[in-house]
Amino acid sequence: MPMILTPEQQALLNGEKGETMAKVVKSLVMYGETFGAEKMVPVTGGCGHLVTSFGLSVMKPVYALMDQLIQSGVLSGQKFSADPRPLDPNVPKNLLQDLFFHVMYSKQASYEKQLETLGLLSDDSFTCACYLDQVGNKPAKGDVLSWAESSAVVYANSVLGARCNRNSGILELFGSIAGFVPYFGLLTEEGRKATWVVEIKTTKKPEAQILGSAIGMKVMEDVPYVKGLTAFIGSELNDDATAYLKDFGAATASNGAVGLYHIAGLTPEAVEQADALIAPDANTYVIDDAELERVRASYPVIWKDPNAEPKLCFVGCPHLSLKQLHDWTDALGAALEKAGRKTVAIPTVFTSPTAVQAEFRQTPDYQRLTGMGVILSYICPLMYMNNPLCGKMPVVTNSNKLRTYTSARYHTDAEIIELLAKGGN
Repeated sequence: MPMILTPEQQALLNGEKGETMAKVVKSLVMYGETFGAEKMVPVTGGCGHLVTSFGLSVMKPVYALMDQLIQSGVLSGQKFSADPRPLDPNVPKNLLQDLFFHVMYSKQASYEKQLETLGLLSDDSFTCACYLDQVGNKPAKGDVLSWAESSAVVYANSVLGARCNRNSGILELFGSIAGFVPYFGLLTEEGRKATWVVEIKTTKKPEAQILGSAIGMKVMEDVPYVKGLTAFIGSELNDDATAYLKDFGAATASNGAVGLYHIAGLTPEAVEQADALIAPDANTYVIDDAELERVRASYPVIWKDPNAEPKLCFVGCPHLSLKQLHDWTDALGAALEKAGRKTVAIPTVFTSPTAVQAEFRQTPDYQRLTGMGVILSYICPLMYMNNPLCGKMPVVTNSNKLRTYTSARYHTDAEIIELLAKGGN
C-alpha cells in the first residue's frame, strides 16, 4: 500500500523545497514501501553516520550526487560521522602498494571536502565506532537513527537501545537530510522481538568474535536473545562488557546480518522486558564448547601459502576503545617480556578513532605501546586489505569481520598476543 505522509512530508515530495529534495524524499518513500512501511518517523538521534567514507576513483555517481546535493543547498539536517579513512601514511606498504593506493583512492581529498560541506561532524569523526564517548556520536535509548555501518547499527540497537534499520549507503544520508526515515523492521516493537533463543553452555568465557560469528551464521538477519552470557561478562554495561559486545556484535553483523541482539540481564530492553521480548514461536540454538570449536574450524585459510609467515597484523576492526588500547598494551607488554623481546615479531597496526587516540596519547601507555613497535592508526583495515596487492599478503587479525571480507587469517586475542611475542604462523 502507498505510504501515508504528513502534509509537510508530502509537500517536500511535491517539490516545495526543490527538485533535489523531492528526489531525496521519493527515494526514502520507495525504500520504505519496498519493506512495507506505512509511514515515516522523525530522526531523533543527535547525529547521522555515513558508511561511504572512501574516495574510490570508480565512485563517480556518488560524487556527482554529492555535487548535486551541495549545489541545490540540500544539506544534512544533522551533523554526521563517517566510516574510517582508507589511507594512512604510517601503515606499512611497499612502493607499488603505495602507488596503487593513491590511484585507487584518488578522490579521497575532494570527497572529504564534499562531506565537510554536507555536514561532517568533525575531522576526527572518521570511525566505524562512532558511538564511543570520545567521538561524540552516542545516541540515547529510544533515539531513531539513520545509519548504515553494520557494526555501529547493531551496537546502537543492542547496547544503547536506540532504533535503526540496517540501511544502505547513501540512503542513510538521505534520512539525515530529510529528517525522517521509513517506519519498519527494527524501528517497530514487533521487529525488535527475538525469534531465536541462544543458550550459552560453555565451560569458559566464549571468545567474543567466535560467539558472534556462530550466532550470526545461525540466525542470519533475525533477532537473537542470548541467555547465560552474563555468567562470563557480568550484568553491568561497563567498559569491559561494552568492548566485548562491540566485537561480538560486529561478528554477528558480518558473519550474518544481525542488526539487533538482546543479552538476558544486560542490554537495556532485555533488562526491562526479559523473556517478554521472545516471540512465541522462537527457535533455540545451544552453544557449547564443541559448537564454538566447530565454528572456528570452519574458517578457511585462503592464503596462497597457508604456512607463510605473517607480513602484517591488524587489531581493531571495529576500532578499539580506550579501555581496549590499555588492555592490549598490558597484555602485549607482559608477553614480550616473558618472551625476552622488546618489540613485536610481526609488523602490527592497532586501529582506533582519532579522538580516542588523542586521549590515549596523554597516558604512559602510549609510549609503552609504540615502544613495542606497534603502529597506532585511524585507518579502516578492510579498505586497506580490499585490493589485489594487499589481498595477496599473509595478514593475521583478531577480527571476524576482517576475516570475512578479506583474505586475513583469524586468530583469537590470546593467539595474536602469542604471535606478536614469538612470531610464527
